[in-house]
Amino acid sequence: QVQLVESGGGSVQPGGSLRLSCVASGSFFSIAAMRWYRQAPGKQRELVASITNSNEIAYADSVKGRFTISRDNAKNTVSPQMNSLTREDTAVYLCNAEVALSLHSRFKYYSYWGQGTQVTVSS
Repeated sequence: QVQLVESGGGSVQPGGSLRLSCVASGSFFSIAAMRWYRQAPGKQRELVASITNSNEIAYADSVKGRFTISRDNAKNTVSPQMNSLTREDTAVYLCNAEVALSLHSRFKYYSYWGQGTQVTVSS
């Protein structure tokens, strides 16, 4: 009963910006951690950024200084602001969440994936 929906992808010229969004919906207690991955054709899936419920944030070296991840707990939403985009940022961006479900006064954690949103950076 948990679903992740990504949005905000599109086409942009080099140097441009995009803001992605991942919204978690369903019956759950909280989001323990939210991660953004990307996968480009012919490349391995790469962890781009992550944020935990204690607000620990980490970025891949390739995006550090250009991407900023934030969360809106009231809306169960995590958004990476992506600036100074280059062609190397072209990929399908996927949201992953560790979700806490409360059952019989105990938490259980489950991992969920969104369907992905395409980001294309080209002249």
